[in-house]
Amino acid sequence: MTKRFISETIGTFALVFCGTGAMVINDFTDGTVTHVGVAITFGLIVMGMIYAFGDISGAHMNPAVTIGFAYAKKFPWKEVPLYVLAQLIGAFVASGLLLYLFPESQTLGATLPQLSALKVFIFEIILSFFLMVVIINVSTGSKEIGVVAGIAIGSVVLLEAMFAGPITGASMNPARSIAPAVVSGNLADLWIYIFAPIIGCLLAVMSCKLVKNEQCCDEDC
Repeated sequence: MTKRFISETIGTFALVFCGTGAMVINDFTDGTVTHVGVAITFGLIVMGMIYAFGDISGAHMNPAVTIGFAYAKKFPWKEVPLYVLAQLIGAFVASGLLLYLFPESQTLGATLPQLSALKVFIFEIILSFFLMVVIINVSTGSKEIGVVAGIAIGSVVLLEAMFAGPITGASMNPARSIAPAVVSGNLADLWIYIFAPIIGCLLAVMSCKLVKNEQCCDEDC
């Protein structure tokens, strides 16, 4: 369990440091990275961490995904708190380091809604639903390995960040949103990015049960 805890911590640290770091550097350099560059950064770092740690911890890097796997019976509920703790630690260390490197940043890459809270809430549920649908169909829950998993999941993150990032921040990940929000003090509407991804991931698991056989979400499937 220690190795998996460390893997989740490092994986989530890398995700938040590179992803939100790209946003901070884009602001710092007056748009040099570009929105497309930020989206690509998120997609590539997710892909890279899946290849690096998928065979150790599953490379969840996302509390909503961990909860979704547990609901799907692909992951033990008793290990969920430790995984979430590891993910939050990794995210907060990344945001704290970015604050040290770029103290002038006002947001540190926090997810800030550009529409009404309700619209962004619905948007994030849908984005998280799409992400979990792909994840649960290309992974085993405890493991995420192979070319298909890395490319598929990384591509979905890139796609959703590309088109939804300017509107919602395209979080799909409570840890990714909580850390920069808390460290930068942008706590308004944070609830959206905590609950919407979890709801979206749970709905994705339910859809799996509807469209595939009854064992589609069992651990051995």
